[in-house]
Amino acid sequence: MTKDFGADLVGPRSAFKFHRTQPTERISGSAGDVLEDDPVGRLKVFVYELPSKYNKKILQKDPRCLTHMFAAEIYMHRFLLSSPVRTLNPEEADWFYTPVYTTCDLTPNGLPLPFKSPRMMRSAIQLISSNWPYWNRTEGADHFFIEEKAIDRGILPLLQRATLVQTFGQRNHVCLKDGSVIIPPYAPPQKMQAHLIPPSTPRSIFVYFRGLFYDVGNDPEGGYYARGARASVWENFKDNPLFDISTEHPTTYYEDMQRAVFCLCPLGWAPWSPRLVEAVIFGCIPVIIADDIVLPFADAIPWEDIGVFVAEKDVPKLDTILTSIPINEILRKQRLLANPSMKQAMLFPQPAQSRDAFHQILNGLARKLPHDKNVYLNPGEKILNWTAGPVGDLKPW
Repeated sequence: MTKDFGADLVGPRSAFKFHRTQPTERISGSAGDVLEDDPVGRLKVFVYELPSKYNKKILQKDPRCLTHMFAAEIYMHRFLLSSPVRTLNPEEADWFYTPVYTTCDLTPNGLPLPFKSPRMMRSAIQLISSNWPYWNRTEGADHFFIEEKAIDRGILPLLQRATLVQTFGQRNHVCLKDGSVIIPPYAPPQKMQAHLIPPSTPRSIFVYFRGLFYDVGNDPEGGYYARGARASVWENFKDNPLFDISTEHPTTYYEDMQRAVFCLCPLGWAPWSPRLVEAVIFGCIPVIIADDIVLPFADAIPWEDIGVFVAEKDVPKLDTILTSIPINEILRKQRLLANPSMKQAMLFPQPAQSRDAFHQILNGLARKLPHDKNVYLNPGEKILNWTAGPVGDLKPW
């Protein structure tokens, strides 16, 4: 790809320290205010102290859990332990958090296994309900869990009244619970920071994508993977000079995203991936091709303003859609993407920083307060069915 799309499309980028060295645009209206909210003083969280077999020992067995896309469950636990919103007095808590690392059970290829997590979560709930009175008074309605793994049979029945903080965002899916706080997948901030290039570098790539177009191993006949959207991208645009697309994943992947105007973010087996986070961080306008995606922090991040949404059926017209966007609109999207608050909201940095994803989670929980009085049960009242679900999930963990 040799064509230079010109200085007009040079995207303003900010380093992860987010110095305002380039033009940025604040998100207007209530969304900008929400994104910059400070949750401290708006809620108090009590963190249950569980035996280490539910968290620390699991991590010790497999340190890969610190870098996979569901690592937020680990970092959120660490963050809360030292957060000013934490209270050691459960009587004054607005929310209760149970630190269970349910996704830290990985295949050799690094993918989470779903089989143990229901039993593990059920065991933890049995423990807190037996040792503390707080679960029983609401059956979890003032408790939140980091429940990120998609399981085809749906949400654990015992979590029906709890609030879930979920990476998985897909409308009308059994794993998405109404009222959940949807978060971005984890992407290692230090790794991305190591690949930053000078902000003045021209964006000479018009459309960029690296990833699978077909999943022959799991979808040998084709048509199911990405509902055919990725295959359509390849078949229609593999020879189009405006499209830099390939299955190869070069060492310059992050640098290339910073040289691109648009980064394709199509669905795969799920509607989302860390690619969406990477696009925002590197100022590459995300082109979201996933009809039923539920985006992270949607009440704070104006996705319609910073991204481009293309219906799966319209993929064959992708070149016409993107080349028809006025340059002024492209530049505005780039200025919004350069907003430090926008980038910060997508990251789980160590240590935590103001307005980061940790704080956006707390803001989402704070906006659910105060709890409705009807969440508190009468003494002895029970709503949940502890024997519901597959027999395998009822086995001890």
